[in-house]
Amino acid sequence: MKSLKEVKDIRFAGITFVLTETLSTLSRNEASAIIESFGGKTSSSVSKKASYVLAGEEAGSKLEKANSLGIKIINEDEFNQMIK
Repeated sequence: MKSLKEVKDIRFAGITFVLTETLSTLSRNEASAIIESFGGKTSSSVSKKASYVLAGEEAGSKLEKANSLGIKIINEDEFNQMIK
């Protein structure tokens, strides 16, 4: 069985995701492992280096900061489309 940390392809190369709040179908660790398996990175804080904020339920201050920096905010459904 393949490890989730194994790189499947590099569709997220150079892309950094910030995860906020609780996702409905994935844990933060699972989402991070998926992102890394596609060559991406995760961060715990919103900065200009972030490409996307993956927003869970009741995401608060990180969304405000992402909006002020012009970072694209996606929900879990949009993320799932990206990894199909």
